[in-house]
Parts: sequence; C-alpha cells; structure tokens
Amino acid sequence: MKEAISKSERTRQLIIEKTAPVFNMKGYAGTSMSDLTEATGLTKGSIYGNFKDKEEVALEAFRHNAKIRKNAIATEINGAQTYTEKLMVLTRIFHSSNIRIFPKGGCPLINTGAEADDTHEELRKAVSAELLQWKKDISTIIKKGISAGEFRHDVVIEKFALSVIALVEGGIFIAGSTKNPAFLDTVLQTIKDMIQSISV
Repeated sequence: MKEAISKSERTRQLIIEKTAPVFNMKGYAGTSMSDLTEATGLTKGSIYGNFKDKEEVALEAFRHNAKIRKNAIATEINGAQTYTEKLMVLTRIFHSSNIRIFPKGGCPLINTGAEADDTHEELRKAVSAELLQWKKDISTIIKKGISAGEFRHDVVIEKFALSVIALVEGGIFIAGSTKNPAFLDTVLQTIKDMIQSISV
C-alpha cells in the first residue's frame, strides 16, 4: 500500500513539473488536454486519475512555478549582507539579462494573474497569496533596515513595498508586450533610485 501511494505521488509530481512550463507559456485557456498529454507522455485517464480536472492541474502547476521564482529570489536575498543590498537584489534579479532564472515563459505571477483575475477564482487567490507574501517579505526587509539604521524612520513601508512590486510586474509586462527588454531595465533603475532615496 505504501509503495502504491509513493508511486501515485511520483506520478502526480511528474505531471505538475511537466505541465508547469506549458501553463506558464500558454495560460489556462490556451492549454489543451493534448498539450498536457504531450508534455507528460501520459494519457488523459492517467492525468485525471491524479487530478480532478484541468483547473486543479493548473493550480498546482502555478504553485510549482511560483516556488521556483520565490526560491530564486530568496537565495539571492539571503546571500546579501545588508538590508540595502537585499532590496537591491530585486533590481538585479529581474534585470533583462538575468530573467532566465525564472520558470520557462517568464514571471508566473503576471502570466497567471492577468488571465485569472476575472475567470478562475482559485488561481486568482493563489496569485494573490504570492503577491501578499512578497509584499510582506519586502516590508520585513525595510523594517529590519530601519532598525539597523540603514533606512529612514519615516518610510511608508507598505506603500514602498507595493510600489516596488507594481514597478517590477509592470516593467515585465511592458517589456514583454513591446519586446523591448530595455524598458524593464529602465523601470528597475527607478526602483534603485527609490532604495537610495530611503537610505540614511
């Protein structure tokens, strides 16, 4: 029985890992069942034997992509020595020359969020949770930076954190839509200026 459960979990994980890039590139509506069977090498019956429907596969695929993204950012931030450097990581890691570290298809937050906001409530909630956690993470860095004497005490923390997120995601959207990576890098320079403006 234990072996059967283990095999089932392995199959489920394989489906998530193989379909995650497909959903991130094509979106929920653009991904067909044939895309899923082709990506996994499994039959429709095998996929739906592990997931109740396409939406559940998409949800787990998004969480997988979001985890890759989150871990890449966390690794860089954890390696930074000061709180200023930790914030500056965001201006480097999202740079057009470095964006390849994220899941195939680009940022899963904007890819999934733009499609799911009015169409798939569970996906929207999952994106919302990632965004709110990101806001919390940035806010924590700022608070610790203030305590350490690196940042001014009058920083409006939530406003700053939300502005950084909006600039990053907006820059990715503009760069992707115009096929001009330089636009993203220009926006990231604005974030760098913001960080410098709150430094003591």
